[in-house]
Amino acid sequence: MKFSKAVWVCAAWVFAALLFNAGIYFVQGQQKALEFFTGYVIEFSLSVDNLFVFFLIFSHFKVDYFQQNKILSWGVLGAQLMRAVFILGGVALLKHFAWVIYLFGALLVFSGFRIFFKKNEPVDLGQNKLLNFIKKFIPGNISTFLIVLIAVELADLVFAVDSIPAVLAVTKDPFIVYSSNIFAILGLRAMYFVLSPFIDKFEYLHYTLGIILVFVGVKMLTDHVWPMPISCALGFIVLVLSIFAAISFLSQNKNQKEIL
Repeated sequence: MKFSKAVWVCAAWVFAALLFNAGIYFVQGQQKALEFFTGYVIEFSLSVDNLFVFFLIFSHFKVDYFQQNKILSWGVLGAQLMRAVFILGGVALLKHFAWVIYLFGALLVFSGFRIFFKKNEPVDLGQNKLLNFIKKFIPGNISTFLIVLIAVELADLVFAVDSIPAVLAVTKDPFIVYSSNIFAILGLRAMYFVLSPFIDKFEYLHYTLGIILVFVGVKMLTDHVWPMPISCALGFIVLVLSIFAAISFLSQNKNQKEIL
């Protein structure tokens, strides 16, 4: 997918999500619309981190752009099915075992701190246990396409462990959780081709995602004491994203001036 086309496709999916959000507002009311939009923003921002993993996998296996497009298309389809299972399972657990909410909250806080303090060091996928496991148990005569597709699907599976509990911190409505996830996922393929040329520019991304995960984790843990209004949660998340986007922009401008 060419960069210009990817920009338009990504923008189209964002616009479609906003139209869907407007439909929820008129059919189900302001509260549900806020829940959808907040879940969508969380899922969309967290999915950027997933794109880094895809980029590393494609680079490791030297997958060309044409094959990347096909793999991501199949990967999006698989992700939709996996998310449905995860979401239904998560909602069922919360319904029958109320204490699970504390487990989800603790997981998000732990993941947030782990992402926040991780070091920006080059990743050697040749030493990655998951990829080595795939290579070991899949016959060598199977095409690279299938191996990479499995790696992408497993990466999304691992990613869902953080992202779905994060949205469940906002709403327990399966329809809202799934629809916000799906709209973020549907734009993932185009967003990859928009961001891949600038993949090395997101040096502060892990701070952003770490803060967001810790925040929604704490929200989930303290919800029984003070149910935070969705508008406050959305405002904080947008503020964090805006601050780190501005810092990244200013940092890049400063580096370009130093080079010149």
